[in-house]
Amino acid sequence: MTGVGAGADGPAVSIADAVRRAERSAREVVEDSLTAIAAGDGAIGAFVTVLGDQALAAADLVDAAVEAGADPGPLAGVPIALKDNLCTRGIPTTCSSKILEHWRPPYDATVVERLRAAGAVVMGKTNMDEFAMGSSTENSAFGATRNPRDPSRVPGGSSGGSAAAVAAGFVPLALGSDTGGSIRQPAALCGVVGMKPTYGGVSRYGLVAFASSLDQIGPLATTVADAAALYEAIGGHDRCDSTSLAEPPRPVVRGLAERGVEGLRVAVVRELVDGVDPDVARRVAQAATVLEAAGAKVLDEISIPELRYGLSAYYLLAPAEASSNLARYDGVRYGLRVDGPDVTAMNTATRTAGFGDEVKRRIMLGTYSLSAGYYDAFYGKAQRVRTLVIEAFTRAYAQADVLLGATAPTTAFALGAKVDDPMAMYLSDVCTVPSNLAGHPAISVPFGTGDDGLPVGVQALADARGEVEMFRVAAAIEAAAPAAGS
Repeated sequence: MTGVGAGADGPAVSIADAVRRAERSAREVVEDSLTAIAAGDGAIGAFVTVLGDQALAAADLVDAAVEAGADPGPLAGVPIALKDNLCTRGIPTTCSSKILEHWRPPYDATVVERLRAAGAVVMGKTNMDEFAMGSSTENSAFGATRNPRDPSRVPGGSSGGSAAAVAAGFVPLALGSDTGGSIRQPAALCGVVGMKPTYGGVSRYGLVAFASSLDQIGPLATTVADAAALYEAIGGHDRCDSTSLAEPPRPVVRGLAERGVEGLRVAVVRELVDGVDPDVARRVAQAATVLEAAGAKVLDEISIPELRYGLSAYYLLAPAEASSNLARYDGVRYGLRVDGPDVTAMNTATRTAGFGDEVKRRIMLGTYSLSAGYYDAFYGKAQRVRTLVIEAFTRAYAQADVLLGATAPTTAFALGAKVDDPMAMYLSDVCTVPSNLAGHPAISVPFGTGDDGLPVGVQALADARGEVEMFRVAAAIEAAAPAAGS
């Protein structure tokens, strides 16, 4: 498929540059995006809402600013898709759940405001696993999304709609949310770049909460440079988010332009390649080799044994926080309401009809782990494991500046293959959850294909606020990525 994210138009940075120089109109760019969506999304299902008229009106404002001699921003005229758990004023924000099917927020998320200030044009809202709970974008009230690289396969999740929209060429940029790998895993499966920032580096105000101590908003893009530009546009302190970091983020775009990987210490993490498919593990080893050729100091493989417990800890902590966060959907305040003879019956009927099976499963698991008599044994112990993971990463980053591993243990699996096996589905997150537990940044970069010809993602991880070094490594990996099938 072709569209604004591929072909002669180039990546997002090139589009913005052409629009700002009046070499191309924002309206033309947006019209091309709308044409690509109309032609191809019926087979993919990336979008749940497309904002045709609103997007064209926004593009006209960008063109008017250019004509008046004003700078419309670093992402001028660039089409972008938003995961449907980001609040958009007056525009449906459903989290792909029946319980929010008709909800229209009265405000914009901070990242949406920052995108508009940067001149980006919001094209629509993308499909996702309900309330971001899933790894395949099959847990949606509006149907599954398909992988543009092979429509018989899943795009990953929970930000599968955003990843698919970029991979299909509908848009060059998208935003997703990453609680346990929900940006990076679909990026790997769809063959695009996906990045999770340091916790607190991007405002969560207006992100519908899943697990508040783990959630982060981040970019999906066709290239590392585009992901860096989008990260800079949305990052920075926000007084509306109490977890927002006060200090300004380091400029990653300038870091990409000025420095390579000469002298950076890089190490492959054994626990992030052990147990993954052999073709995926080979790509990680190959990425380490190309980094060494580019001037990085590649260390011997290191072991972080604590990471083996990360998935177990995550699937206690995240459901516990989800149980608390999703208690607000009670049929009274907003969203779906199914009437009953009394408040208890109404509340039960509303939640039974409004939530899908996976969301119910995680609410029940989280409620159980927080209940009297089980809190210390489950939730409390998981928090102690989280601390061990953080401490282990601290020791690892004393040795290396950037760590490498697989993003996902396999390439994209078939639609329906794991939907009835929650444990198999949860294992899709085994390589990504450690960075969420620690609050550290991580990025997935496409690096060739597996034995089945489908994309493989290599993951680069860094310490808190280590985005500059991480992006430098990501760019070097991208520059040496093997061609498909090689």
